[in-house]
Amino acid sequence: MENKRTSFSSSLGFILAAAGSAVGLGNIWRFPYLAAKDGGGLFLVIYVILALTFGFTLLITEISIGRKTKQGCLTAYKQLHKRAGWLGWFAMIVPFLILPYYCVIGGWVLKYCTAFLTGAGVQAAQEGYFSSFISGYSEPIIFGAIFLLGTAFVIYKGVNKGIEAISKVLMPVLLLAVIGIAVFSLTISNNGVSGLDGLRVYVIPDLTGKGVRDVFTTIMDAMGQLFYSISVAMGIMITYGSYFRDKDNLVKSVNRIEIFDTLVAFLAGVMIIPAVYAFSGQEGLANSGPGLMFIALPKVFAQMGAAGSVIGAAFFVMVLFAALTSSMSLLEAVVSGFMDKYHWSRKKSVLAETVIALVIGTVVCLGYNLLKFDVLLPNGAHAQVLDLLDYASNQILMPVLSIGTCILIGWILKPRTVIDEATKNGEKFGRKGLYLIMIRFIAPVMLFGLLLVSLGIL
Repeated sequence: MENKRTSFSSSLGFILAAAGSAVGLGNIWRFPYLAAKDGGGLFLVIYVILALTFGFTLLITEISIGRKTKQGCLTAYKQLHKRAGWLGWFAMIVPFLILPYYCVIGGWVLKYCTAFLTGAGVQAAQEGYFSSFISGYSEPIIFGAIFLLGTAFVIYKGVNKGIEAISKVLMPVLLLAVIGIAVFSLTISNNGVSGLDGLRVYVIPDLTGKGVRDVFTTIMDAMGQLFYSISVAMGIMITYGSYFRDKDNLVKSVNRIEIFDTLVAFLAGVMIIPAVYAFSGQEGLANSGPGLMFIALPKVFAQMGAAGSVIGAAFFVMVLFAALTSSMSLLEAVVSGFMDKYHWSRKKSVLAETVIALVIGTVVCLGYNLLKFDVLLPNGAHAQVLDLLDYASNQILMPVLSIGTCILIGWILKPRTVIDEATKNGEKFGRKGLYLIMIRFIAPVMLFGLLLVSLGIL
């Protein structure tokens, strides 16, 4: 059992770990699709505005709660207020639900990474390859288990030798890979359509035929994406904040995480949209989620010839790194909760959650064959096992948790709780006025609107 709470050895270690959590699959496959769907530059402008206001508010609040309490997500809220313990359970349940299916998707990435590294990228681009793979009985479970065990090994090594050490290696490599692939994507040309044409589709606002309802949808999409992008309402930033040293500048670190995450999210679009547009046009960009990464992109790589195999391998290695840094944070949030609440050792906590995640992950895999079903969600989407877990965690529990956090800090404990923690070393809180308005009024209303959309009411 760990008696003394471990800390990140430097603010850089914290920033890279937190940015690594933020830069995950949501950035790489969801951000480009939403940007293409919601009018390109219009989505980008709205996203940046929300990141600097709404996102900043939630991010600095959660990190401050973690550093102030020196507790993981499960116990931090109750330490702040005796009647806020339910928020801690919500914060714990979210990563608990996400981790198993995230590792299943991580297994998909590992499968494609292996295919491109072994020269089988052309086969991976064939029609039906993805659906055939995920509907298999053993392969998805094996690849998902390997990805989960890799994640568990890092978390078992601890905060400094595990999370911080690997983040310091993977994050610079990931950033360089993203930049390199993005630049290459802009140089692509196919049948008179260039990557630059796709870039214009991505960055230039398209308001054609868009009414008030469409703009509202874009705002809600951008808000939903922010949850993925900055890892709030998942217990992660509270947990990582609890490892953040008291002497380090919290406000400056939050600003850098914002910049890093927004930059990578934007570059993810530059990587994907120009290439897909050049080879598949607007129709190719219509693929959402797994379809964009595992169906549309492999076809693009296959059409590039020999260069496509190399770029495809680099791309999926990069995605694998991004998935790993995010899955690490999900597992750490749960492990930290077990350690703080039940005083378990790190070894016992990692082992327990790994076994549970492996069982649930297996059920998720079987949801594409033996346990396959189709239910209609309140928001009108069709769902099976993975989609149900995603809906419950991302679209119900996360907005409710964030609304509760805003009420707790904005009205019960007052915003001074966070402001004092963030400026305890004399730092300047540059967006103090904005923070006060957001945490008390604007953020709760926006979150409630997002929840109503998820419930199919709006």
